[in-house]
Amino acid sequence: MASHSAQGDARRHKYHDENIFLFVPNLIGYARVVLAVTSLYYMPLHPRTCSLLYSVSCLLDALDGAAARRLGQSTRFGAVLDMITDRCTTTCLLVFLASAFPRWSIIFQGLISLDYSSHYIHMYATLAMGGNRQSHKQIDDSRPWVMRIYYSNTKVLFTVCALNELFFIALYLLSFSSSPSSMDNTNFMASQSVPSTLWSSSWSAGAMEMARANKIDDSVPWCLLYVSTPFMLFKQYVNMIQLTEASKWLVQGDIEARRKARLAQKRDQ
Repeated sequence: MASHSAQGDARRHKYHDENIFLFVPNLIGYARVVLAVTSLYYMPLHPRTCSLLYSVSCLLDALDGAAARRLGQSTRFGAVLDMITDRCTTTCLLVFLASAFPRWSIIFQGLISLDYSSHYIHMYATLAMGGNRQSHKQIDDSRPWVMRIYYSNTKVLFTVCALNELFFIALYLLSFSSSPSSMDNTNFMASQSVPSTLWSSSWSAGAMEMARANKIDDSVPWCLLYVSTPFMLFKQYVNMIQLTEASKWLVQGDIEARRKARLAQKRDQ
């Protein structure tokens, strides 16, 4: 009996001393953050470098999940770190696209809002209604088929998320491939003048737009855009379903809580 007790104490001591922050999946998560931040530095004027760093950061999203499952290092901290990194990197890219394509900025603002709201309410509903040990990726058979397919199959999840990001990367590359028609006259003036005489600051919107124009050929970005568009639309559909279902789940909890409160009041009367 004493030996079993000693072994149990040793196991508890071992797990107590574990440093969750240094788990392999979380180290990969930190690397993703560094790559994403570095890509933001290159984002205004260096499309190839930025796209490479951003893409590697996104691809590592699959590696940290695989490492967590293989090494038995799945943690709530890791899940939250992964979600925050995904949301923040996509948001930063969409903010850039809103400035590069101002006419469509309301679309990008809407996508940011949908992405954050759907994931936040889904996570909150899972914690509030499913218990603090249930993962937000555990979807039961009563939920819509689209959510079951999206969350239960890691290959589907990775493919949809990767190609959703590819869609926005393609748009990002297109912002470097050609100058807007409104810049034609300005480009002619620029060919006759020193750029600094046209713009008060080299970091102004006009100067940045000129610096981005015609840096890369647009054929590859257009191909990437066409291939990834269905997956991007599917991802936004999942976000809308996720937002709706989580809202219904929370409302069911509110109805049940109010019913119990009324019954308690009747018993006290």
